[in-house]
Amino acid sequence: MAAHPQPSTFEQGQPHRCKMIYAFDLYYREEETVTACVGFENWSSTAPALQLTEKSKVESDYISGQFYKRELPGILQLLQKIDLQPGDLIIVDGYVYLDDEKSNGLGGHLYEALDKQFPIIGVAKKKYHSLEKEYREVYRGQSQKPLFITAAGFDLEEAQCCVEGMAGTYRIPDLLKIVDQLSKGMISPEG
Repeated sequence: MAAHPQPSTFEQGQPHRCKMIYAFDLYYREEETVTACVGFENWSSTAPALQLTEKSKVESDYISGQFYKRELPGILQLLQKIDLQPGDLIIVDGYVYLDDEKSNGLGGHLYEALDKQFPIIGVAKKKYHSLEKEYREVYRGQSQKPLFITAAGFDLEEAQCCVEGMAGTYRIPDLLKIVDQLSKGMISPEG
């Protein structure tokens, strides 16, 4: 099994510092969306400092390439409960950009909705067909399947390094697994 290259930023021990990092995920139940968020203080955090969920009505049918129409309203609604500060960063489950011309995906629409004040990193599990250059792959643990990283307002290589350095030994970083479980109701918010 070939070793995956390690990021130089983490080898030097100098990951990007953020004030707070907020990761979002959504889950659909019939006509309802459950939006979940975990907040954590640094890229190597092993437990969330904040856990929130919010239920809302599904605003749009699924349309390929327009996923944001289903997910953005729930994220914006939950963000009303968070006092975002300069230096904070947001992670979305999905793409920031859908192609190399930087057509907005969920993260790009969120970046614009927040007036480009907060960096957004997209972490996707499947490659989007029209992206050829404006993404990075992250291999974690023993997985042979990469995560696909996109970013707005944040250096793409640095985003790759940050996601590679997140806590957890499996493909999906522990805190991203927690926000997924929180959105599905598998665990309850702890404050």
